[in-house]
Amino acid sequence: MNAPDIGDSLQAMAPTARHDDDWQPLPPRARALYILSTALGLGAAALLGVGVMSLSRLHLLAYFPLFFTLAAIAAGALYGNRRYVNTRWRLNADGFALQRGRLWQVETRVPGSRVQHLDLKRGPIERYCRLATLVIHTAGTRHSSVSLSGLDEHDAERLRDRLASQTDDDDDA
Repeated sequence: MNAPDIGDSLQAMAPTARHDDDWQPLPPRARALYILSTALGLGAAALLGVGVMSLSRLHLLAYFPLFFTLAAIAAGALYGNRRYVNTRWRLNADGFALQRGRLWQVETRVPGSRVQHLDLKRGPIERYCRLATLVIHTAGTRHSSVSLSGLDEHDAERLRDRLASQTDDDDDA
């Protein structure tokens, strides 16, 4: 009688995958965009906070502002990486779906019949990385939209065209 393999028992105890097979991850080159944008955003907020503390004379040490800013940038880089890893999308016959987050999970579904119009946005850094942001405007108020940044530019164009054709098909019926 053979002893059970520890790897088999660990694999059996492992939680099931969070995402189904048809959920698509963002392309690997989008990781840098997520990390950089979040790190710079938190770094700028930290500099603003340091400025307010300096004006109110709450800083304790001469190096505290530098440490605080660098810590915020590092935390932003870690958080940006987690945002990248935990963002998935899919397009099927029902429409577009977007999953974000791990601790606070958000799943957004946009039925094809609710799509009003679609935008592709490409800033200079996205163009350089061959990425795009897909914005799906839905029926409702002017703030009714879903956007997904960091998509491969070809995927974004394909998603836009397919969602637009689903919308046209719904209008014809």
